[in-house]
Amino acid sequence: MRSLAFFLLIFIGFSAKAQHDPSDQMDSANWDVIGGVKIKTVKPTETYAIYNPAIQKYESKAFELSGYIVPIKDGMKQTKFMLSTLPINQCFYCGKNGVPIMVLVEMAEPIKFTYQPITVKGTLKLNKGNAMNNPPVELISSKLL
Repeated sequence: MRSLAFFLLIFIGFSAKAQHDPSDQMDSANWDVIGGVKIKTVKPTETYAIYNPAIQKYESKAFELSGYIVPIKDGMKQTKFMLSTLPINQCFYCGKNGVPIMVLVEMAEPIKFTYQPITVKGTLKLNKGNAMNNPPVELISSKLL
C-alpha cells in the first residue's frame, strides 16, 4: 500500500510548482512530453493517467531521457529505479520543494548508483490501469548511454 501512495506522489509532481535550484533541473523536449501527462482522481484509491497525443506517439517506441537516479531499493547496483528531473539531495519529501517529475526505469543490465545525471534509452510504456498500482510512465529494457 505504501508503494501505491509513493507512485501517486510522484505523478502529482507533474503539476506541482516547486522551488528548486534551477541549475540542477533536467530540462529537455522529452521531459516536456512526460510532463504533459495529467492524473485524474476517480476516488481516493483510484487514479488514472490521461495521455495526450504528444506522448501517445512514443508508446512502445525507443525513448531517451537524462535525469537523476532515485533508488527504490538499497544497493550500489540498480536495475529498477525512478528517474527524476532533480537530484535526490533536493529532497521532495521535506521542506517546500514539491515533487519532481519521475518515470520508472527498468534496466536491461544493472548499473552503479550515482548522484550524477545519467542518460538512458528504453521502450516507453504507458500504464492504462490505476496509477495507484503502477506508475503511469515507464522505460523498460533500458540501456545506459
